[in-house]
Amino acid sequence: MAKGASKMRVLITGTAGFIGFHLTKLLLAEGIVVYGFDGITDYYDVALKKRRHQMLLQNPNFAATEGMLEDRALFERVADEFEPDVIIHLAAQAGVRYSLENPRAYLDANVIGTLNVMEAARRLNVQHLLMASTSSVYGANTEMPFIETEKADTQLTIYAATKKANESMGHAYAHLYDLPTTMFRFFTVYGPWGRPDLALYKFVDAILNGRPIDIYNNGDMHRDFTYVDDLVRAIGLLIDVAPVRPKDGVVPEGDSLSPVAPYRVVNIGNSDKVRLLDFIDAIEDCLRQKAERNYMGMQTGDVPATWANADLLKTLTGYQPQTDFRHGIAKFVDWYLDYHGVKK
Repeated sequence: MAKGASKMRVLITGTAGFIGFHLTKLLLAEGIVVYGFDGITDYYDVALKKRRHQMLLQNPNFAATEGMLEDRALFERVADEFEPDVIIHLAAQAGVRYSLENPRAYLDANVIGTLNVMEAARRLNVQHLLMASTSSVYGANTEMPFIETEKADTQLTIYAATKKANESMGHAYAHLYDLPTTMFRFFTVYGPWGRPDLALYKFVDAILNGRPIDIYNNGDMHRDFTYVDDLVRAIGLLIDVAPVRPKDGVVPEGDSLSPVAPYRVVNIGNSDKVRLLDFIDAIEDCLRQKAERNYMGMQTGDVPATWANADLLKTLTGYQPQTDFRHGIAKFVDWYLDYHGVKK
């Protein structure tokens, strides 16, 4: 993990969120001092977010401020007082489908909020700025597995468009201010303490409560399911791999490093395309209960498949996510039953 971990100070946005919670827990276990910033919005169950923060606050090396990233003065004050070595920006208005209903929320949180984070990173001259993007930026691309060096200009939702905007903004800041910046594209993250709007949570909740599950595109969907522990381990390892502006614009083959900036995009995925129906079968096996399946057409803005080429991650860190989805589902179900007090 990060060199000089006992002294490192990391500011993380979105610490009450699913991924932010797991990443913070991991870094705290490594002896890193973490400061969290989270809006605790009501996009989904606030009690779940507060519970995650309560658990993190048991560690004396963690403190947090509740606030919106759009509040520039508040975020600047927090960043200035904490003086981070590294900033990891995970906070965002999440959800592909919700972006169809409330696009403005995505512009406010994901574009204005991200600009405020980048401004703080620039002003404080941090060693490394790491920011979350998404596999959704690949949009209508059909060449798979998706690789970071391919063009990604056909986003299909406002959510994906705001994340692609973040990548472009990050590149501009890296170039203008020599700010080492890594963007990571996440692929279908799942696991304990997951979001209630994610497919695994919705499926388990519906099956246990006797409700039908909605299966889009009549089940003809494939996803690169990435277990959350694998994902945050990859982020932790990438902290130490700050991009360096290449000399003479020469970029190693297969690297997404910019020829004109200390900037890189990295896929974090399991590199394993799983059929949605196989994923559902595994949930049923784990619960020992069959789902009532409601087959539907394709959801607007959705894509039939995602699949990561994670070779660059392995080249940079020596690590590659590899948790089998059946094992990950079992871990989630154990958590779900415990969290909701369900006896099976």
